[in-house]
Amino acid sequence: MKNNLVILGAGESGYGAAVLGKAKGWNVFVSDNGLMKPEYLEKFSRLGVKFEQNGHNETRIFNADVIVKSPGVPENAPIVVKAREKGIRVESEIEFAGKYTSAKKICITGSNGKTTTTTLIYDIMRGSGAKVAVAGNIGESFAEKVAKETDGEIDWYVIELSSFQLDGMYDFKADIGLLLNITPDHLNRYDYKMENYVNSKLRIAQNLQESEFFVVNADDPETQNAISRVTSMGTKITFSAKSKTGDAYFDGTNITFEDFTFPVCDLQIKGIHNIANALAAVIACKKAKVCNGDLAKGLKNFKGVEHRLEPVIEFNGVQWINDSKATNVDSVIYALGAMTRPTIWIAGGTDKGNDYSLLTDLAKEHVKALVCMGLDNKKLVDSFTGIVPDVFDTNSLEDAMNKCREIATKGDCVLLSPACASFDLFKNYEHRGKCFKEDVIAHSK
Repeated sequence: MKNNLVILGAGESGYGAAVLGKAKGWNVFVSDNGLMKPEYLEKFSRLGVKFEQNGHNETRIFNADVIVKSPGVPENAPIVVKAREKGIRVESEIEFAGKYTSAKKICITGSNGKTTTTTLIYDIMRGSGAKVAVAGNIGESFAEKVAKETDGEIDWYVIELSSFQLDGMYDFKADIGLLLNITPDHLNRYDYKMENYVNSKLRIAQNLQESEFFVVNADDPETQNAISRVTSMGTKITFSAKSKTGDAYFDGTNITFEDFTFPVCDLQIKGIHNIANALAAVIACKKAKVCNGDLAKGLKNFKGVEHRLEPVIEFNGVQWINDSKATNVDSVIYALGAMTRPTIWIAGGTDKGNDYSLLTDLAKEHVKALVCMGLDNKKLVDSFTGIVPDVFDTNSLEDAMNKCREIATKGDCVLLSPACASFDLFKNYEHRGKCFKEDVIAHSK
């Protein structure tokens, strides 16, 4: 008799779990409490699995042997709580997929820098000729990648992991785990308790043995405090972009780890935060046996990732920068700190329990105007009125962009760096960044 697999959530992660579940002989049922997007309705229909939307059939769901919970479904969702009370195992898509591959795994988490570091590691390893794939919170789901894997095709997965994906992981472990930093983020999903969020991030180190590596940021006090509570973390390797105290470090000119040295002036990605990302990537790649020549070539050629401090265009003397991936305050700290021109800052969206006071000094120094873009901007408006010369309240991309064009003068920079999630006006941060870029390009012609 087939085992019953129920998947909660019908997005990218849920679809990947369904593909893998079906490939491995599970009796798959997908349940989404909301309306499914048309593209996923088509995908699930084509896959031939049974599904429901706009509500949960508890009788069917509680007949599951295993429930895979998509990252968008909160841990405290009533259906999840009830399932666990009934003794049904509820796990993440990452946990489920990990059982079906023997490939080694480099796993990256942190409040900021995940996508840049993940992409950099992947690019370096791919350029070295390694049999490698990238998955997780970037691109195609891990489960779908595993479902398509053939014997010997993949030696390494480079996996970006959000806190939501780490929730529901129990037996899964990395071969190389990276914890880049911990700053307040997604606190609305963690009862507004930093400790809960930190505990989620620490799952990156669970189950690590001495033969495996745990790469951590020596400069980040929250990370250092957190790992002091971890009793088993494999072999710890630290990195520091601020001093020589890390095993890998930046000395003001070069980044160094073991027998590898690289001049930072050759990096195309700029800023101290990107030096930290590069250091973490260097450690991971060295421990994955990438040679120094391939490592240096990969670092030199890497241009960064879309939606992260991405220059769009300079038109009529005004520079436009897409930093839509900055969905928390700490990301905006990096962005505003990198500005060298008077800045018109576009921020707003779904607030995640942000403390905007952390941005006060940078806003005073760099921001000539704040254009708030969201359905409810009161917190932003209240936080920065009197801090920056002008604060504008808009409720759509069109209004926000028109206001920016109205007030921008030659020599200014318009920076989209929202500090918030995108779900009030957009599908996700990628959609927000794409719409921003399309608008900028359209009005520059």
